[in-house]
Amino acid sequence: MRESQAAEARPYHHGDLRRALVDAARRLLESEGPTALSLRAVAREAGVSPAAPYHHFKDKGELLDAVAHEGWEMLDEALARAKAGAPSLKEKMSELGVAYVCFARDNPALYRIMYDTARDKEALPDAVQGKDDGAYCKVRDTLIEAGADPAAAIDLELATVAAWCAAHGLAEMRGFKQFEPLKEAMGGEAPFLRAVFDHMGLFPKHLED
Repeated sequence: MRESQAAEARPYHHGDLRRALVDAARRLLESEGPTALSLRAVAREAGVSPAAPYHHFKDKGELLDAVAHEGWEMLDEALARAKAGAPSLKEKMSELGVAYVCFARDNPALYRIMYDTARDKEALPDAVQGKDDGAYCKVRDTLIEAGADPAAAIDLELATVAAWCAAHGLAEMRGFKQFEPLKEAMGGEAPFLRAVFDHMGLFPKHLED
């Protein structure tokens, strides 16, 4: 019996097919990279028939959107934990940045898919910008707490974009070998990241620990 016929004959035991497929896609992403991802490969990884993914996703693009959405939700949760755990306002800003970079470091394939799927859309995903407490809004609201004028809408938006791009740029470059001496001198990667964010001049100078 061919693999596809055997898969079709297997009884389906998952309680949540969509959840199982997204989890399987994430595993494949991190273990084999985006080129290995297909609806057939995801079905095989999840232990379901080749036809099963089409109950929830019309094509690979929709599956990738679902995976990316979960990634944005995970990033939002990571930023929320970082902000809640920071003892001062200045440290809140730095810890948001560190949490962002660490998320990208720990989930490299997922992180890439998040941006690949968002690049050609007219708006950032709801999990980033659409919710009042989304990841992007956490950065914006912390800037307001630090003294940014919420009535100066364009300036506030530009400041938020600047902070977001700073974190994204550092996430792209943190692994450069040229930075290893600095990391060693500063006691590790996290202190290095905090120091870089402190030197970017994104936050009001009057803030004190």
